[in-house]
Amino acid sequence: MTESWLRLNFDGKISRYNPDVPAAFVERYVLVVEDDPTLRELYRSTLRAAGYAVVAVSDGIDALRRVEGDPPDAVVLDLGLPRLNGRDVQRELKSAPDTKHIPIVVVSGSDTSDLDPDDFACVLNKPISADALIVAVQNCIRRSWRVAD
Repeated sequence: MTESWLRLNFDGKISRYNPDVPAAFVERYVLVVEDDPTLRELYRSTLRAAGYAVVAVSDGIDALRRVEGDPPDAVVLDLGLPRLNGRDVQRELKSAPDTKHIPIVVVSGSDTSDLDPDDFACVLNKPISADALIVAVQNCIRRSWRVAD
């Protein structure tokens, strides 16, 4: 008999899953941090359609609270956020042992030339296509799997 575990899904429902199923078949969780409601919904729905579980928040403080309770497999992060900007969110995530491994995809409409490329998995300049977002997130998560192995 195959062992299965219970888990709470992002929609609040409980389901069974097999811990022996390869990670490639497990839904990955992405946190989207974007203050523009239209872009936030666009990123959320794009990633959801690509098979990711997605939680979307509008500012840096909510992002850190969310990560503390449930670390994502990747973060899509705008730099120009209210209450706590994206650069500060990145510094907080990279300074904590439990979150320093999380890949961060920056999506920004501002100048990103001063960013250290080693601090982020990917930097995308707005406007971006849905395909560019999906490819960036897929590549980040794949790289983080290889590093973890």
